[in-house]
Amino acid sequence: MENQVYDNYCVLVEGAEAEIVEKKSRFIATIRPVTTEEEAAAFIDEMKKKYYDARHNCSAFVIGEKGQLTRSSDDGEPSGTAGRPMLEVLLGSEIRNIAVVVTRYFGGVLLGTGGLVRAYTQAVKAALEECKTARKHFGVKLKIKTDYNNVGKIQYLLGSKGIAIQDSVYAADVELIVIVPIEEHDKLYKELVEATSARAGLEELERLYYFE
Repeated sequence: MENQVYDNYCVLVEGAEAEIVEKKSRFIATIRPVTTEEEAAAFIDEMKKKYYDARHNCSAFVIGEKGQLTRSSDDGEPSGTAGRPMLEVLLGSEIRNIAVVVTRYFGGVLLGTGGLVRAYTQAVKAALEECKTARKHFGVKLKIKTDYNNVGKIQYLLGSKGIAIQDSVYAADVELIVIVPIEEHDKLYKELVEATSARAGLEELERLYYFE
């Protein structure tokens, strides 16, 4: 298997909402998982309808395992004081497939450029603290084929590595389906050969991202 580096990444499992008050202005941050730009746009529109009477509904999102797609909007706030700072918080969290809308109800006191950046940033951070996330790993799904005499050895080897058996078929031979980190493939193959005196075969079924 070729030596190539694959990134693991964190995704949003469950969004959250948080509110802060800065000089009488209310900042309500709503975070939600999204997987496409269309989903993000629909979420932003939903928040604008929900908070139709607010002065601003600023937004930002990051989509893709490498954060390939990013967008942000100041929604009427001075340029660079809301959307971009919000996006920077999302990028800094290293969470992917995530969107945030921060709704502002103006409290009558001007915050200034620095105050706006600080308020929008803190609102996003407060909501992030309430979110649930999970890490996705890049791995390979493998089929291990062996005879009945070596099943126990293989199960012991997999158990010692914390590798769960996803599926199994007991027929003329035994087939076990497992998912392992991509970087563990070659090592696992060598250990299987040693443990079974080369009586186990290993077949790559697919490469995929998976939750550990």
